[in-house]
Amino acid sequence: MRVHMGLDVGSTTVKLVVINEDEEILYSRYERHLSDVRETVKSILEDAYGRFGQCQLTIMVTGSGGMFVEKYLSIDFIQEVIAGTRAINSQLPDIDVVIELGGEDSKITYLSGNIDQRMNSICAGGTGAFIDQMASLLQTDAAGLNELARGYEKIYPIASRCGVFAKTDIQALVNQGANQEDIAASVFQSVVNQTISNLAQGRPIRGNIALLGGPIHFLDQLEERFRDTLGEEENKFFVPANGQVFVALGAALASKDLEAISFNQLMEKLDEDPDIRLDRDETLDPLFKDEKDRRDFESFHKKDPIDYGELKSYKGKLYLGIDAGSTTSKVVVLDEDKRILYSHYANNQGRPLELMVEVLSDIYDKKNPQAEIVASGITGYGEDFIKKALKVDVGEVETISHYRAARYFNEDVDFILDIGGQDMKAIHIRDGVIDSIQLNEACSSGCGSFIETFAKSLGLSVEEFQKRALDSTSPVDLGSRCTVFMNSKVKQAQKEGASVEDIAAGLCYSVIKNAIWKVIKLRDPADLGENIVVQGGTFYGDGILRSFEKVTSRRPIRPSIAGLMGAMGMALIAMEKSTGYSSILDEKELKSFSYRHIQTSCKKCSNQCSLNVNIFPDGERFITGNRCERGAGLDLSKKDMLSNLYAYKYERVFDYRSLEEDSALMTVGIPRVLNIYENYPLWHSFFTSLGYRVVLSDHSSREVYEKGLASITSETACYPAKLSHGHIEDLIEKDVDFIFYPSVFYEKKEYKKADNHVNCPVVTGYPEVIRNNVEGLEEKNIRLVNPFISLENKKKLAKRLYEELDFLGRDKKEIRNALDRAWEEEKRYKSDVRKKGQEVLREIEEKGQRAIVLAGRPYHIDPEINHGIPELINSLGWAVLSEDSILDEKRDLEDKTRVLDQWVYHSRLYRAAEIVGERDDLELVQLNSFGCGLDAVTTDQVNDILRSRGKIYTVLKIDEVSNLGAVKIRLRSLIQALDDGKRPIKKVDTGIKEVAFTKEMKKDYTLLCPRMLEEHFEIMRDILHDYGYRVEFLTEVNQDVINAGLKYVNNDACYPSIITIGQMLEAIESKRYDKDRLALVMSQTGGACRASNYVGFIRKALKDSGNDYIPLIALSVQGIEDNPGITVGPLMMKKLMIACLYGDLIMRLSNRTRPYELTKGDTDRLKDYWIARCRKEALTTSKKNFELVSQEIIDDFENIEADFTRDLPRVGIVGEILVKYLPAANNHLQKTLEKEGAEVVIPDFLDFFMYCCRNQEHKCKLLSKGNIPAWGGALAIWYIDSYRDIVRDLLKDSKRYDPPAYIKEVENYAEDFVSLANQYGEGWLLTGEMTEMIDNGVENIVCIQPFGCLPNHITGKGVIKKVKEVYPQANIVPIDYDPGASEVNQINRIKLMLSKDLIN
Repeated sequence: MRVHMGLDVGSTTVKLVVINEDEEILYSRYERHLSDVRETVKSILEDAYGRFGQCQLTIMVTGSGGMFVEKYLSIDFIQEVIAGTRAINSQLPDIDVVIELGGEDSKITYLSGNIDQRMNSICAGGTGAFIDQMASLLQTDAAGLNELARGYEKIYPIASRCGVFAKTDIQALVNQGANQEDIAASVFQSVVNQTISNLAQGRPIRGNIALLGGPIHFLDQLEERFRDTLGEEENKFFVPANGQVFVALGAALASKDLEAISFNQLMEKLDEDPDIRLDRDETLDPLFKDEKDRRDFESFHKKDPIDYGELKSYKGKLYLGIDAGSTTSKVVVLDEDKRILYSHYANNQGRPLELMVEVLSDIYDKKNPQAEIVASGITGYGEDFIKKALKVDVGEVETISHYRAARYFNEDVDFILDIGGQDMKAIHIRDGVIDSIQLNEACSSGCGSFIETFAKSLGLSVEEFQKRALDSTSPVDLGSRCTVFMNSKVKQAQKEGASVEDIAAGLCYSVIKNAIWKVIKLRDPADLGENIVVQGGTFYGDGILRSFEKVTSRRPIRPSIAGLMGAMGMALIAMEKSTGYSSILDEKELKSFSYRHIQTSCKKCSNQCSLNVNIFPDGERFITGNRCERGAGLDLSKKDMLSNLYAYKYERVFDYRSLEEDSALMTVGIPRVLNIYENYPLWHSFFTSLGYRVVLSDHSSREVYEKGLASITSETACYPAKLSHGHIEDLIEKDVDFIFYPSVFYEKKEYKKADNHVNCPVVTGYPEVIRNNVEGLEEKNIRLVNPFISLENKKKLAKRLYEELDFLGRDKKEIRNALDRAWEEEKRYKSDVRKKGQEVLREIEEKGQRAIVLAGRPYHIDPEINHGIPELINSLGWAVLSEDSILDEKRDLEDKTRVLDQWVYHSRLYRAAEIVGERDDLELVQLNSFGCGLDAVTTDQVNDILRSRGKIYTVLKIDEVSNLGAVKIRLRSLIQALDDGKRPIKKVDTGIKEVAFTKEMKKDYTLLCPRMLEEHFEIMRDILHDYGYRVEFLTEVNQDVINAGLKYVNNDACYPSIITIGQMLEAIESKRYDKDRLALVMSQTGGACRASNYVGFIRKALKDSGNDYIPLIALSVQGIEDNPGITVGPLMMKKLMIACLYGDLIMRLSNRTRPYELTKGDTDRLKDYWIARCRKEALTTSKKNFELVSQEIIDDFENIEADFTRDLPRVGIVGEILVKYLPAANNHLQKTLEKEGAEVVIPDFLDFFMYCCRNQEHKCKLLSKGNIPAWGGALAIWYIDSYRDIVRDLLKDSKRYDPPAYIKEVENYAEDFVSLANQYGEGWLLTGEMTEMIDNGVENIVCIQPFGCLPNHITGKGVIKKVKEVYPQANIVPIDYDPGASEVNQINRIKLMLSKDLIN
């Protein structure tokens, strides 16, 4: 008998299907592998062998873990989406769309129309695994979560961006007393939203829809959420009975074409030991170098000054401390001598109040009748809820309670690190007073609970798991980005054969690196002080503690009650504040305690907040869900006295009356989004003056957001950008005549000292994403007018508006006059905001009040985006000002910024920070939307300005869902640290030296420069040496480089900055160079992308590492900085150009030849030869020599023996310049593709410079810039092409090779999809290269970018849907690269792209 087997090895499960020749299922298994992939596969196959041992079989493996099994069993691999599609075509042939969810991955396949497959990217990792983690928070499993969801009444908005954000939101709901049934259903809805928003990417999910995968098969309530969200009226759903093994079935079907083997042969391979080892570069030092090292550690940490007593026998006063944490509840009872009589530490099981009632009852049962609780205190996430329910006497912010407990153990403590389940807190103390407090952002959250959840998945306790870490010999480096990335890395390490011990130690390292590098941003361990206390439940394990010692080289005190420190501190605070009587519920009241939970909505304003109301026995209520305190029914008299500029601005900016419909010529819709919050007064006045009725989209809300969910193209875009899709849909519903949403590249220049006045790439370019992805615009035939414009010059703007609004048939004079009125109205609006700000400043002076400058972007005034934070600040007793309201248009910066001051919205932040630094009654809190890459630049700069003036810096990272509990902790911590102005002022020197590279230095200094391309940069080396520059290109990108970059670069900085700065810092500290004779070289474009600020990043890294005496040479065409020791003349430029031409030619020829060569290595040997020879040839600049050498290069490559009749898929690589060209930055993508049997096509390096030159003309035509740069750009292109045409002519005569396209041809391709004013990063070049390749037969494209790359949101991911519509044959996969990214996910998606032809 012959059978066919399909083995699906996923991130959490193993599935096996056996079918016969008639494709009937004879056997199937679905098992969780609990991280032991090999043993689970072996067990399942042994079971199948018992039934089919005598059969001949064919077998294929699939799944994210299948690549590991493929290696050690030597069986064929099929990409999982392809396998699933094969099964669909066989079993359900009429399906239009397939949605398949696994443990880590989610996929959508479109089968009708243009066949298209999508897989989740790194940030959206975790589907089934995420459900498991959320179930764990509620102390149940996935099945239990499913049962809970049946009884839901309300769906809460939960972040659909990633598991870390969602977990934070759910934890907040738990601590606010929300019903578990509602939370369970909301978890499933979050999975649905994440799948749709991250994978649909603008393409609707319609028709016959198949739902596959284990989570959907076993969880019918998850299936129900999909049905409800996608709609059952317009769609038909199919959920196969064997949906959990459908992908394995597809693999079995695909295996039918293979040659059969005996089952015995397969079983023999199972017993072989697979030779799969982790790369040593991916491992860390063991936690202990030897047994003595371990004994010393254990001996030191045995000391414990805590005294204990017995609750039952004690008579007298008791002091109760409660810490209602994010995942655990802690209680301590002290006697008058501060002895611990009772303690409790346990997971709150998703029921914090009920657990606390049980604990308090236990205390009453055990205490002596002659003992009495005379004071009680509470801290933590659940403080407000439990305090009101149980009538606890005092509440305190967590940071203060933790400090109070740490002082008990060490009166001289100067640094405290607390790592809990969800949060990290770092407290610096100076002279007995809290000097600063640092709390983790959302992306660094959940580390403690992640370790707990992961340990539980292995059947281990946290203590056992950390104990295993101590026995590790090769800890796995799992990165430090976030727990979603860590989880993916863990899964990858498991599949590569890493032991539990090595993963456990790696996780311990990761948690500490996250805290040290990302939260504390520590550069020098000495900054931690001498007396360090570490605490929090996560520190109960020795693995975390030892990792702290290894990373910081410091030995801290870890109290034996590390997890109880918040409760201990509250007991001590309760003792200090005791009146001798406690209002906490007594034993009798506790026994009859119960509460009701109802849901309602607030009617006190247009927000109509959805409220959760908990009603206690005495009629007291605890209300959550309200954006302000009005919903809680609080007395407003005091709060009304506090000003709120955010509320004022929101009302003022849109306070314009539109023309009546019957008197207007047409209706123009304007969306309430991004730059419209800055320019609405201008545009409303402009169109009204012309006689058009202006219709605004509705106020932002969750409902508006969900209207546009399906057309969002990039999961890492910020929430304000994502909201734009819903606002456009809202205007489409309003049936306006046209929508005006301009792309404003240049704002008005507000400050002379500013280096530029551009907008963020997302603010500028997002209308392009809307135009290319919102289908309703075409369906309803509504014109989207999104001109690229500059607001710098009114006269030129009038000309541009006349050109772009030609369809309205208005003459130039009318446009000019309307713009005159609008210009004045915008001035009036900005003047009103400043006047109001001055009024508030006078008011707080007169009344002795204080204000927080809530610094953000114009769109942060949207209540849906700021989630009521301004009102929360008011409720804490502070007035709220916006950054622009305190600025004086005549005042500029006092100090030069370290960063390039180029973005208008951010220029205001720097100036506002200086003003705040001068006033005792002002503090600054910065709002940072998740995904805002520019804030990697601005947050550190604002922090520097404030610290140099003795101020505390606080940043609040916000996203799509409100979690005011965490925000409140941060704000209360700030206010407490200020201590009513008693905090000692400590001004920190944050000034950055700009050390010039002088002519004298040129003689004997070594210049270190990052290298992108081997061919080009190696050829350039001799030219630079010939001119007297001792340049060395940095080529190594290893873990030391990455770690140096992560240590010294902002957490939100992009991957290229981490690599380049890491290379420089690693080289400086390597002792390979004389640091006193060293200079660094970095290019600087001056454009809108944050790459222009790498120079600022490097200077900060040099200062933080103590190397700020090293000169940094910033090279730019614009001459942004002066470098006396660098002279680049025309002849040198010509030689460098020729070097690039040779490099491009060698790269083009070698990439084309290598996959087809008959003798492996011939191409690379010839390539190396020509790189070495061209180092000398590039010194000769004559065209004749260039032509002769180019011909010789082509002839040599033509003569390599190769078989070009082989039909290999051609794959183009496009994207961000460094990630595209530097192999180490893209995990050696070219080698991976060639290994998979593809020919790789990479655009010429010179195309980027041609793009920059062409941009000068487009700036002139589209962005109202001058003619002279445009003429210069045209001249440069003409000159380069005079040499490049030689290469083109030679290649036209070649049989093997194609010539490069002209840059104008590339831009013609781009212009079909985006404006040529998209000039940030790779801008329109990326789109042009992609489409030029597809049109010329390179139909597979890998669009690569650093994680969260801003320009790529617009011209990369943002155009894929439209490109595929125009080129149905296109097969495009976008891939993000980051130090923490899982290579398995990247390779899996590449395999999917290369497997597309297998669908048919």
